[in-house]
Amino acid sequence: MAQTSLRAVAAAGVTALALLGTTAPAVAGKPASGSTAVTHDEQITWQGWSGTGWSAGTAAGTTATAAGLTLGTPVGTVLYKDPHSSTRRTWAYGTWTGPLTEIGFGASELVTSWNADTPAGTWLQVELQGTYTTGTRTPWYVMGRWASGDADIKRTSVDRQGDRTSSVWTDTLAVNTPSAGVLVQAYQLRVTLYRDPASTVSPVLRSVGTMSSNVPDRFTVAPSTGGIAWGTELAVPRYSQNIHAGQYTQYGGGGEAWCSPTSTEMVVEYWGRKPSPADTSWVDPSYADPTVDHAARMTYDYQYQGTGNWPFNTAYAATFPGLEGKVTRLHSLDEVEHFIAAGIPVVTSQSFLASELDGAGYGTAGHLMVVVGFTTTGDVIANDPASPSDAAVRHVYRRDQFEQIWLRTKRTTASGGTGSGSGGVVYLIKPTDVAWPSVAGSTNW
Repeated sequence: MAQTSLRAVAAAGVTALALLGTTAPAVAGKPASGSTAVTHDEQITWQGWSGTGWSAGTAAGTTATAAGLTLGTPVGTVLYKDPHSSTRRTWAYGTWTGPLTEIGFGASELVTSWNADTPAGTWLQVELQGTYTTGTRTPWYVMGRWASGDADIKRTSVDRQGDRTSSVWTDTLAVNTPSAGVLVQAYQLRVTLYRDPASTVSPVLRSVGTMSSNVPDRFTVAPSTGGIAWGTELAVPRYSQNIHAGQYTQYGGGGEAWCSPTSTEMVVEYWGRKPSPADTSWVDPSYADPTVDHAARMTYDYQYQGTGNWPFNTAYAATFPGLEGKVTRLHSLDEVEHFIAAGIPVVTSQSFLASELDGAGYGTAGHLMVVVGFTTTGDVIANDPASPSDAAVRHVYRRDQFEQIWLRTKRTTASGGTGSGSGGVVYLIKPTDVAWPSVAGSTNW
């Protein structure tokens, strides 16, 4: 549960896609063809760079290879004082600065995510600079200092970043007061790759991109009609976060703190990947599901002091051979259905009172779970890690309730105050040789 970024307060072979419940066609119970289309009041786009796209930016000490962007001849060295380990170490570095990229609308929030390989003795930093609709620019904001392991640096977000118009909340650049009319119309990314000066081993940046959005304040959303994937359920492994309560307090302590890595690990293992026995050898052998403990450690943000940093979770997933991941927003459960129909489970972020989601049995200010399918009448089948056991993880939630708690940006709290909602945030994780769903007009993945 306790999550994650509701920030205003938070090529190895692919296994065959296993579908459950496919005796009924995926369109079972589909509404009549004359159903009225939903008009969305939000704007979302995702823009990224990979492959031949690196040529669009400016390289200083970095070079594009078939594997991705790597360090060539470094431009210099820098001393990094790790705030979370008190170590001081000199690193060789080079940069890639992306082109000034127009969003196409005024955005109120931006989230950057990346896929990379960081062998021992390497790491990277991702920064973003926005251009406001007034023409002025934000500072260069650090969106993450990241390595797949934790021996060289402690992966971290950076607090206390902002100007009069915007701030960074862990992993999200947010305009402080969107109603004032000053929004972000363009941005640039800058990635710095670091390696040990005595080594030639380099990090490899395989992709980087940004989700930009403008989702208005809303307590309710118009329901979607669905029908694309009704009667389809994906065989995603089921893991409970609650059975880990009290484990490894240095990585958040399990239980409600581990909804994000537990959800991410379920999807990683659905795709036939998982941490090796050597990877999990540090885990107490008496603990069940040690791959979940490993995922928690490898997504832990030492500044946020939790495992709910959105890009750190998709970056973790992409450390497994052939997988890629990104953070974005979706417009509706209709879009989620396109992913389920394509065999791709979707990790969603939501917040709610116990009374707002029948069958959950709890309330939360922020929680991740995995949408694995839809019933023949369109309700949501979710692997909810906030369950007492692995066997109890599968839940069926009412479509209308689930869509509300996931897509809204404002909610009424138990005390009668106003809380925040994710506005449709998702993790999208899949093998690189599996195509993204093609949906006319969609630019958000």
